[in-house]
Amino acid sequence: MKLTRLPAVVAAAAIAPAALLTSLSAPAVAADAERPSGVSAPDTAPDTASSVEEDRVEILRILADSDTGRGVREAAQKALDGTAEDMRHFLEVGQYKARYTDDRVLTTQILSAGGPGVKKAALEALKKETPEAVREFIEVGQYKARYTDDRVLTTQILGTGGPGVKKAALEALKKETPEAVRHFIEVGQHEARAQDNTQAKAAKLKGIADEANKANKAKAKAKAKAKTKAAGGR
Repeated sequence: MKLTRLPAVVAAAAIAPAALLTSLSAPAVAADAERPSGVSAPDTAPDTASSVEEDRVEILRILADSDTGRGVREAAQKALDGTAEDMRHFLEVGQYKARYTDDRVLTTQILSAGGPGVKKAALEALKKETPEAVREFIEVGQYKARYTDDRVLTTQILGTGGPGVKKAALEALKKETPEAVRHFIEVGQHEARAQDNTQAKAAKLKGIADEANKANKAKAKAKAKAKTKAAGGR
């Protein structure tokens, strides 16, 4: 009796998983049946379109930045005129390559117009051949080097200037700020030199006038003496 019931138990165990799978898939089948004809499941197209628009806005922002260099502008415009992939590549890679090129060009321009300290700092930055080195020079290094150059130049002007120039130079150096020595070089020394020249000219004219007065007095005295002598001889 036990032997005849065993196959039935085995059959029931084999049928159970199939029944369970059928019951689990039934809701999904029903959901598909309930979905109106012609309506598909949502896709990611809106998200993709939004991402492309965000990339475009970011590139336009870069173009609107007045500090953006020529190379970056050209690369940005080319990306805008291209595909979504072109814009994404520009934002992830292209803008940084173009900015490095722009920074090297700007560093070279600063080098050619700078003083000894600026030239040295610029060359050191270029020799390192890294975006970080030239960017640091542009944002920080050039100003430190220019301040040193300006203090040296101010000291040289002080050594050869007149009283007013010397005074203005000393005042600028004592303030110990880049702005003070730069203002002296660009404005202060010229104003002080003009005052020195005016005072020197006035002193020269006064000297000429004094000499003329002295000569006139001597002439008048000699004339009076001669007149007195002539009167005594009569």
